[in-house]
Amino acid sequence: MPATDATPARLTLSGISKRYPGVVANDDVALTVLPGQTHAVLGENGAGKSTLMKIIYGATQPDSGEVWFNGQRVHIRNPQEARALGIAMVFQHFSLFDTLTVAENVWLGLDRGLTLAQVSTSIRDKAAQYGLDLDPKRPVHTLGVGEMQRVEIIRALLTNPQLLILDEPTSVLTPQAVEKLFVVLRAVAAQGCSVLYISHKLHEIRELCDACTVLRAGKVTGICDPRLESNASLSAMMIGAEPPALTHHARVPGSPELRVHALDLEREDQFGVDLHGVSLQVCAGEVVGIAGVSGNGQRELLYALSGEDTRARAGAIRLGSSGAGVDASGLHPGARRKLGLHFVPEERLGRGAVPNMALAHNLLLTRKEALSSSRWGLGWIKVKQLEHQARDIIQRFNVKAGGPQSLARSLSGGNLQKFIVGREIDAKPKLLIVSQPTWGVDVGAAAQIRSELLELRDAGCAVLVVSEELDELFEICDRLHVIAKGRLSPSVPVAQATVEQIGQWMSGLWDISEARHAPT
Repeated sequence: MPATDATPARLTLSGISKRYPGVVANDDVALTVLPGQTHAVLGENGAGKSTLMKIIYGATQPDSGEVWFNGQRVHIRNPQEARALGIAMVFQHFSLFDTLTVAENVWLGLDRGLTLAQVSTSIRDKAAQYGLDLDPKRPVHTLGVGEMQRVEIIRALLTNPQLLILDEPTSVLTPQAVEKLFVVLRAVAAQGCSVLYISHKLHEIRELCDACTVLRAGKVTGICDPRLESNASLSAMMIGAEPPALTHHARVPGSPELRVHALDLEREDQFGVDLHGVSLQVCAGEVVGIAGVSGNGQRELLYALSGEDTRARAGAIRLGSSGAGVDASGLHPGARRKLGLHFVPEERLGRGAVPNMALAHNLLLTRKEALSSSRWGLGWIKVKQLEHQARDIIQRFNVKAGGPQSLARSLSGGNLQKFIVGREIDAKPKLLIVSQPTWGVDVGAAAQIRSELLELRDAGCAVLVVSEELDELFEICDRLHVIAKGRLSPSVPVAQATVEQIGQWMSGLWDISEARHAPT
């Protein structure tokens, strides 16, 4: 529905600027979104996209500039006022209370006249309509990242917004779920709701959006119709060049660095997933991927492999290529790191990094080179060595940060991800387990992370990647498994796998799929 004199633009930003110490997040930004338009905001990590969205939603106040909504100048002081205007937002970093249930979290942002039972019914109806599996009674702390994102999306859609802001909404959704979400977003736009869509997935923007504003270093550097652009041209507008193609050299894997045999684990809470007979191995010099819809046992498997859950029976998890390896089933994470295992969790803040600690001191979570002890048993931290290590990682992985003393929470999501992945790669592991390696990361940074993982593999490291990005798994993996309902499929060489086959396996139908794809 185009804007006319009678139908003003849904949203107009004029001269929006926002400065923080040492950085200009937004610099004289102008943006116009029409009624019923799906408008992409594109830019690399740290370009100012999230800050701009927070200004629109009232979570951040601009230093200067004007905001117009439905033809009226507005001053949005907080998210409550934004919601009252008809603006809803799904954040990249979720704003959920861990100790509350799904329904209670959704209830907080809705009409107080509704009962919790009514909200639960609405959640079930919306979830069924959009094909998103969601239990209103589950506590949020039991959910995986993908499930938390479903909560945020459902919560936003239940407000029937006039402007829906989506910050990386598909970063942990399967291709099938993305297709269903796009159907919903097209229907929402057809009814006159405007959509502001932030994504680093260029093919999604080209498929879904009919307008695009490009930010670089806080400034608007281009406005286009993404349907008329290519991935290469959008990349050039965003980062100044097309990301280099990955080089994936065929090689013969070495001995297994990780052996998992018939791993059975009962869930630790009522909303978890039991693991049933999980068996896999990852050899030196190969990348093995695990695909699957969030909430099918990924969290339980990763906890068991990292040492956060030590309930596995003796012999179920073995590390090391010497002989049959070392039985690591009962070892804690520190002991497993001594055997060469390093780990990148899916949650950046809180598990991957301590928000209020400097990047240099965050190295101490998994790196002990800068620790020493005296003959009296006292521990010492070699601060200069820590800072030197952090500075090297920042430079090598092109992390946009003020330096080693920058707090982890001050970085954009993509830049913090680059630092955490870089911290573990720099440790020169024998086995690296990575969960969601490029979640919310721009195309340039994603290409760099994937390239570094392949270099690590070519140097002889065993790499296990758990991801809900099928394109990513097909791009970097040698073999693929699928996890569904706590069971692990057989592995299939990526060269022989298809998206259709992996999609079927995500429903636990690998026996049927194998028969269908078997030679006659």
